[in-house]
Amino acid sequence: MLDGKDMDAARLAEDWMSALRGALADGAPLGDLFVEDCHWRDLVALTGEMRTTSGIAAAPPALADGLAEAGVTGLRIDPERLPATRLMRAGREVIEAAILFETRQGWCNGVIRLQPLDEGTRAWTVMTRLDTLKGLTQRDEIVYAKDVRAPNWLDNREAARAYADRDPVVLVVGGGHAGLSAAAYLGELGIDTLVIDREKRVGDNWRLRYHNLALHNQIGVNHMPFLPFPKTWPRYIPKDMIANWLEFYTEALEINFWTETSLTGADWDEDAACWTARLAGADGSERIVRPRHIIMAASTSAVPKLPDIPTLDRFEGPVVHSAEFEIGSEWRDRPVMVFGTGSSSHDISQHLEAHGAHVTMVQRSPTMIVNVDPSAQLYDGLYLGDGPSLDDRDLLNCSFPLDLIKRGHQIITREVREREKDFYDALEGAGFRLDWGEDDTGWPMKYRTRGGGYYFNIGCSELIIDGRIDLIQYHDIDSFEADGVRMSDGTHRPAELMVMSTGYETQGALVRRLFGDAVAERAGQVWGFNENQEMANMWTRTGQPGLWFTAGAFSQCRIYSKPLALQIAIDEGLGAA
Repeated sequence: MLDGKDMDAARLAEDWMSALRGALADGAPLGDLFVEDCHWRDLVALTGEMRTTSGIAAAPPALADGLAEAGVTGLRIDPERLPATRLMRAGREVIEAAILFETRQGWCNGVIRLQPLDEGTRAWTVMTRLDTLKGLTQRDEIVYAKDVRAPNWLDNREAARAYADRDPVVLVVGGGHAGLSAAAYLGELGIDTLVIDREKRVGDNWRLRYHNLALHNQIGVNHMPFLPFPKTWPRYIPKDMIANWLEFYTEALEINFWTETSLTGADWDEDAACWTARLAGADGSERIVRPRHIIMAASTSAVPKLPDIPTLDRFEGPVVHSAEFEIGSEWRDRPVMVFGTGSSSHDISQHLEAHGAHVTMVQRSPTMIVNVDPSAQLYDGLYLGDGPSLDDRDLLNCSFPLDLIKRGHQIITREVREREKDFYDALEGAGFRLDWGEDDTGWPMKYRTRGGGYYFNIGCSELIIDGRIDLIQYHDIDSFEADGVRMSDGTHRPAELMVMSTGYETQGALVRRLFGDAVAERAGQVWGFNENQEMANMWTRTGQPGLWFTAGAFSQCRIYSKPLALQIAIDEGLGAA
């Protein structure tokens, strides 16, 4: 039963949609239906790509052109999901509602956010998203064979995985949650896909990471496509549970997967519109495959980066990247230095301290710290508590243009700083240099622009505050020595192990190494934001035909692997003409 407030919101939303339909039918400009700082975000529905257009001069006419060119019909409020509601978004009171429509190509949905003003109801944001292609054929169902000697399900699965007599249409490089999410959506569309990973076992890219690793955001935001995690699981999922789930997921969704297989290089054949991809097995075997598409799913933390640190070569003990660090018990009562102050360095330092090591953390640049519970979770507020289905929450999640994300995160960051003031004062008192992200937008924007630079505190910050973990600044180190470092003030700090939590190479660097300079230049920037206010070349066509990228958090991969798969399906000529 709708209360008066919701009934009013529903009426205003319906009135705005009616006005939009009327303006489109009359060929009238749409500017009077939008506020000055409006935004239209399209996820493949009308433009065929992921694009955000902003401002009264650009967004309404672009939306009108997109609706006309796509042959939109049936534009209406969705009566089944996300009923029109008054609420606050990014500091403004709005009416938010889901919409439905149809194009020549498929069935689409979206979200509108309206502002009731004295001069009438105006749209602040509109998001349009392709959901389903028309004309797709159903996958063949398994039926019992009358010939009992015929291949059974397992025989067929093994044959499908072998690729003895065919090439995959899509080759996915990287078998973590990003690659598997993409493969799952491609499989739903019936697109023959092979996933390769250099590890021995599916899930090893999580299983083999440092001992105490767990996800730092709650389970509700981290589900995989089609197969959510069990309700019995903990809020913060340990790495080995994730690893085992990925292995199970691969089998349950019938994803073709080759372990211990690496892409050593690939060349684009312009005439044949396919790649010649060279694969190497751990046993020294080689295989050439010719996929029409390669999806790089090596994540934003695939290739460890060890920067050139002056005089580090003088240190005679082991130097390991955080990706190679496993367990700290052998370092009991021994001095260890951990370089960096992001998530990995904090987790490793806490692990070493718990095993009795004498830990010194070396801060290289200011870092955002946010207590994991509850402050860090505020940025994922859409997924907390009871409320809409996961599909509806994902629809809302992808409906925010970049400007609203920044505004909303600035508000949350101010709230976090106020509620945790005593904690931050104590941390700065211990010498820690804090950062709040670009324009105080917090950790999610740091992740989207640089893939790190923050830590969700699960206890390590208190160890620094209490002095149980030492903290020094990198700029105070004069030089490295055989058994530690010499500080600028002349003092010596001993170390028997150096752990370098110094980040990872970008996917762009990996592309340059595997595909060459020309392909890397055509592909362009990977990660960060582009001129369309979208993640640069992520989940969308790049300047290099047949080359795609996916990476990011579980939620990003779950949400955006679908438009990625739909674009590949369109390029493959699937669905309606």
